[in-house]
Amino acid sequence: MPTSRYAVFGHPISHSLSPRIHRAFAAQFGIALDYTAVDAPPDRFPALLEEFAAGGGRGGNVTLPLKELAFTLCAQLSPRARRAGAVNTLTRNDGQWHGDNTDGAGLVRDLTARHGLDLRGCRVLLLGAGGAARGVAPALLEAGILEMTVVNRTPERADALVDALGEPDRASSRYWADLADQGDFELIVNATSAGREPGAAFQAPLTLVNSRTVAVDLNYGEAAIPFLAWARAAGCRKVVDGLGMLVEQAAEAFELWHGRRPDTTPVYEELRAQHVQLATAE
Repeated sequence: MPTSRYAVFGHPISHSLSPRIHRAFAAQFGIALDYTAVDAPPDRFPALLEEFAAGGGRGGNVTLPLKELAFTLCAQLSPRARRAGAVNTLTRNDGQWHGDNTDGAGLVRDLTARHGLDLRGCRVLLLGAGGAARGVAPALLEAGILEMTVVNRTPERADALVDALGEPDRASSRYWADLADQGDFELIVNATSAGREPGAAFQAPLTLVNSRTVAVDLNYGEAAIPFLAWARAAGCRKVVDGLGMLVEQAAEAFELWHGRRPDTTPVYEELRAQHVQLATAE
């Protein structure tokens, strides 16, 4: 059986668990898989991607900070990638890149199937408006949430994300400085990279939290510690890091490439049992 070439692109990328996850999925089906991590600074990403394609690359995952750039490099886009304006999964078709975004599906599956959450009717606060936030926002709306408030350090990016979602009755943007005036939320999603700075602490008003609030960080490992520490101190009912989402979005990508749905439970449980502390939002 010929070996299939795949990769994850990001900057930095040495921390990535994606090669390990995809190799575990491939082992379930006896698929010969060559999956590597490629450090791709934004200015070199287009050239590295074409070099990968020329070497027989059939697909790739995309992580920070390349998701929005990947969107511009695709000849074809899935509806969910087009709505997100960001791509995290690339497939080589007829000499061109096809872009998809599995982040939102991965998050919703993790929250509902693994953690047993009912997202219907929730007020959601989405912190951040970059590629990670763009990937999950449409899927949260499709999951039946009541309304979403998007807050970003750069207000213009939050405005642009809300405009792209096209649901003004359910999605709105607010200033970070006005967080204390937004009431409380049943779901708070951190899609920022604030925790990646050494010694960084996450700060937000405690009034955002009610007795049912679930706090979710799209980061995992060390990068999730500041936000989840704040969430625990604020009394959130449940805190969730991004490890489950990472595994579930990878499963979505794997199925796109290979036509088979892997069993995510043993892969997730193995990674969780090892208390993985390598980190970033993929």
